Amino acid sequence: QVQLAESGGGSVQAGGSLRLSCTASEYNLGKYCVAWFRQAPGKEREAVGSIARDGSITYTDPVKGRFTIARDNAKNTLHLQMNSLKPEGTAVYYCAARKFPQCWTEAVSAFAYWGQGTQVTVSS
Repeated sequence: QVQLAESGGGSVQAGGSLRLSCTASEYNLGKYCVAWFRQAPGKEREAVGSIARDGSITYTDPVKGRFTIARDNAKNTLHLQMNSLKPEGTAVYYCAARKFPQCWTEAVSAFAYWGQGTQVTVSS
C-alpha cells in the first residue's frame, strides 16, 4: 500500500523560509508524477507544483520564483523549498502522487495517493 508522509512544517514570519519533505513507502517517487498541494482554511485544495519522472517541473503562478521542488531519488524523498513566504501561504501542505510518468494535470482528483499533510503558518 502506497504511503506518503510529509514533514518540515511549522511557523515562520513573512519573508522567511521552510523546507518540506515527503517520503514514500511502497512507491518509487522517481518513477511517477508527484506533486505538492496546499489547502488554506476555508479554501479549496490547490496545486503548488509537480515533478514528472523525467524531472520536468511546473509551478503554479502564486509560488513561481519563490518555491523550488527537488527530488532525491537515492532517498526516495521529495522536497519543497519555500522562500519569501507570505501570510497567504498559511495552509496545510500535502504531497500527492499518481501512477503515471507524466503529470499532465494538477487536478486534485487526478492524484490517487496523499500524505496526511503538514501545517505551515506564516505570520505577518
